[in-house]
Amino acid sequence: MASVQSGLDRLAAGDPSAVDRVRGRRVGLVAHPASVTRSLIHAKDVLVAAGAKVVALFGPEHGYGGEAQDMIGVENAIDPSTGAAVHSLYGDNFESLTPRAEWLDTLDALVVDLQDVGSRYYTFVWTAVLCARVCSARGIELIVLDRPNPLGGTLIEGPPQLDSLFSFVGLRAVPVRHGLTLGEAVLAAARDESLTGVSVIRMSHWEREMLFRDTTLPWVAPSPNMPTTDTADVYPGGCLIEGTNLSEGRGTTRPFELFGAPWVDGQALAHAMHRDGGAGFIARPTTFCPTFHKWTNQVCGGVQVHVTDRGLFRPYRVYLAALRALAAHERFSWRRERYEFVSDSPAIDLLTGDASVRMALEAAASIEEIVAMGQPRMARWDPKSNWIY
Repeated sequence: MASVQSGLDRLAAGDPSAVDRVRGRRVGLVAHPASVTRSLIHAKDVLVAAGAKVVALFGPEHGYGGEAQDMIGVENAIDPSTGAAVHSLYGDNFESLTPRAEWLDTLDALVVDLQDVGSRYYTFVWTAVLCARVCSARGIELIVLDRPNPLGGTLIEGPPQLDSLFSFVGLRAVPVRHGLTLGEAVLAAARDESLTGVSVIRMSHWEREMLFRDTTLPWVAPSPNMPTTDTADVYPGGCLIEGTNLSEGRGTTRPFELFGAPWVDGQALAHAMHRDGGAGFIARPTTFCPTFHKWTNQVCGGVQVHVTDRGLFRPYRVYLAALRALAAHERFSWRRERYEFVSDSPAIDLLTGDASVRMALEAAASIEEIVAMGQPRMARWDPKSNWIY
């Protein structure tokens, strides 16, 4: 089997169909630490080697350098190696997520190279969509250098959200585990919204059944709490914990795999997850002590989720089963603080995309009832209409 080439790898290899898109042009680059070739050369250097004039850099959530924690505003900066401006696309309000018009005035094209993780909540795809919208409005070409979906492109889980709950953890109605590459998601938005000038430099030799480990590409953490592909495996469910007062394992070396709180009985939680969560995983009772974020320096009871069969594992169901078991506890609560620039809806509603899920969890509805919520929306969603591979 031939090695998978990302869009950036094709550019670095001198593929004329890729190089001709950027040579001699004034380009901006939306990137982060994972924007690297198979040989770990960053996209900025690849563009320069291909003859592009990199005149501006843009950083998504967590920043161009990937240093910032979740939901921390990032300031503009200067790239020390080129002197180019580094514009933050994650500030203190929703408007900061879209490039300012004056930042684009000197560009012939905006190149986007971001490693996504295949879950609706992960914000990089929405940064790319917002860039596509403003570039289309200003007549500037947007070029996506595509990358693999670490979860593959065939398994879909978690229904599209209600339109009333669109936010930066879901600007368009797509399933939680959507099966799309970033390029496919941006092209789908361009098609549905009649955006012009949007194109994708596709990968070579990537197949929809591939998980990231099948590609043999190197994994570089695209954000501070996405250290491994194991993290990506659980994230479609693990991110739901953000909508609660439980620690989602931030401040540990296994975020989203570990979760709990000082008052959680890990044995009881593991039992409930195994009863209701389906197959393909083991919930191992454990204790942990976060060094930052929720429950800092406090010993938490909980579990670590170990995936034993990725073909059977359904993370959205597994973590809903955990929330169902915990929601009745007197010390459990939903997050009510502002979440991704939204103050008038609980974070869990933005994440699941449907307030009925929260109410069903509170009412201890069966796991089958909870998982089935939103299935009419899921039935209307046609994944193959968005595929380009």
